[in-house]
Amino acid sequence: MPFPIYLDNQATTPVDPMVLEDMLPYFTEKYGNAASVHHRLGQEAKEAVEMARKIIAQELNAAAREIIFTSGATESINLSIRGVCEQYEEKGKHIITQVTEHNAVLDTVEAMSKKGWNITLLPVDPKGHVNPESIQNAIRPDTVMVTIMHGNNEIGTLQPIGEIGKICREKRIFFHVDASQTFGKLPIDTQAMNIDLLAATSHKIYGPKGIGCLFIRQKNPKVKIKIQMEGGGHERGMRSGTLPVPLIVGFGRAVQLCVQNRNSEYKRIGELRDLLFEKIQADHPDIFMNGCEKQHLPNNLNICFPGLDSESLITRMKGIACSTGSACTSANLEPSHVLKAIGLNNELAHASIRFSLGRFNTEEEILMAIEEINRVVSAAKEKSQHLNMTSS
Repeated sequence: MPFPIYLDNQATTPVDPMVLEDMLPYFTEKYGNAASVHHRLGQEAKEAVEMARKIIAQELNAAAREIIFTSGATESINLSIRGVCEQYEEKGKHIITQVTEHNAVLDTVEAMSKKGWNITLLPVDPKGHVNPESIQNAIRPDTVMVTIMHGNNEIGTLQPIGEIGKICREKRIFFHVDASQTFGKLPIDTQAMNIDLLAATSHKIYGPKGIGCLFIRQKNPKVKIKIQMEGGGHERGMRSGTLPVPLIVGFGRAVQLCVQNRNSEYKRIGELRDLLFEKIQADHPDIFMNGCEKQHLPNNLNICFPGLDSESLITRMKGIACSTGSACTSANLEPSHVLKAIGLNNELAHASIRFSLGRFNTEEEILMAIEEINRVVSAAKEKSQHLNMTSS
């Protein structure tokens, strides 16, 4: 059994052995550059890239030419927002988003605000949902883009993407979706959901780090972006740079495995997550779940332990790998902007821990994790009570 028990799958996932197996030949035997189309090794590499592109496009109900490979979701998000804003700034300079977005979106729109763009940052309800009606009301004549994440990386809340997409299409506003936490895990239909741009990454779905993709709609409407990276004209001129063929192959294979096992895998993971919460709550009735119980990622469990400090609890859980929230902001001592946005005060935000389950977690692991979590929480409560008694 792996040690520590890994419950941080929303930060990243281990590479599936079947994914690695498909990747390995492209490091040693099939090492050609996908742009070197005049010899066998290059042609072989290009074929592998295009196969992966086709697999990813099929999962999104998109055309293969609408998929651009990037280094990951952060680059895809930057390319989407900066690229569209710079391309269409004559139309207007207004972007709509919401407060619980990942920093990849929030920091990028903040950067655009310094270039003269107006940003509308919409609130969410206590479950973490943005109201589609508030998006509709926020749209102005100069609105160019709406950017809303599909599944939240901290509390797991799923946004009503289809409803928002319909509003954007009717208003002729570009709709961008950060699908880092949902791509491959939940069905996404870019046509039915009226998504114009979508960012995704491989390392959240048991593929390698360092590879992601951007869906850019090429029809009804055709989305144009201002190129952000010059040099060679790769990826139809939208993102230059030699393609990392092994990583792309791994990304494609990871998507295949997710699709093949999606229904059974996330039913099992959801049951393990429910078991984890129920058994902790049985010993500690004062805890509560952050986020929405129904419209929720099946692998996410964000728990608040009132009166305790999450950093201290995690440090004492030697046998468990978990986190306080987004891995991209873990060095920040400020309370989570997501938890603050859903109404938690600083103390409760600092008392919350994210447990995120994955493909390789077993029931035996979860039962062991429950035992350790309950033990650590009980000890922390006893210590806190003792300190309160002595201080009084």
